[in-house]
Amino acid sequence: MEEELTEYGEVEELELDLLLEAIFRLRGFDFRHYLRSSLRRRVRHRMSLEKLPTISALLGKVLHEDGVLEKLLEDFSIKVTEMFRDPEFFLAFRQKVVPQLQGLDELRIWHAGCATGEEVYSMAILLQEEGLLERSIIYATDMSKAAIAQAKQGEFPLKRMQTYTRNYLQAGGTREFSAYYKTDHSYAFFQPDIKRHMMFAEHNLATDGSFNEFHVILCRNVLIYFDSELQSRVHHVLTDSLAPDGFLALGGKESFLSPYKSRFAEHAPEERIFRKL
Repeated sequence: MEEELTEYGEVEELELDLLLEAIFRLRGFDFRHYLRSSLRRRVRHRMSLEKLPTISALLGKVLHEDGVLEKLLEDFSIKVTEMFRDPEFFLAFRQKVVPQLQGLDELRIWHAGCATGEEVYSMAILLQEEGLLERSIIYATDMSKAAIAQAKQGEFPLKRMQTYTRNYLQAGGTREFSAYYKTDHSYAFFQPDIKRHMMFAEHNLATDGSFNEFHVILCRNVLIYFDSELQSRVHHVLTDSLAPDGFLALGGKESFLSPYKSRFAEHAPEERIFRKL
């Protein structure tokens, strides 16, 4: 019985390898160095929805049926986010990073892996309150075309606004949060003067490189889904994209790999904010 389970596990790993290779060859999305535990959960979820017994059966549909690959790519996209997520991070950014940015004539910020944009709008609101938004451009990228399209709209479920308001206040918000949006019966619509400082685009950290030099880069809770080889690649892209003395924010459980760690100083270590040397 144990041999059968081991054999099944090896076969499933081979099937997963073939599926990821097919995705890479068909669309250029490279998930081959994502954490396998996360990928397995998402693949099994898609198999359940499609009522398929094996990964090989899913691979067949990916290769031969329209729309299945797009669904799987959306399954692989990371969409865990909310406005002012981890309020203590935004409070630390407001108190410890913003004063260092006040002297800049122009401020370029990159949100790498922005999902549906909630944290991008959060940063824009914070910058407006600190008098920096008018000289800022926030570049927000994600591998998911659907997530980027949703983020551009600036429309979020009204039922989430109570949670977002609480986060905003804990993050040091200085106004009534409702002043930043209008509502209908279902959604909150954020103001155009906030949105006009944002640029949304598709970008895949696993395969794409640097596209500008930034004063601040936020790549929070993205690296935890990558293996060490892909993390090293992304650290290179982020380091290469950051201006001297620029700030990099990682997620609470994320850290640098060598040799990139030596190129940064801890600026607000409790919130994983680093400054490039």
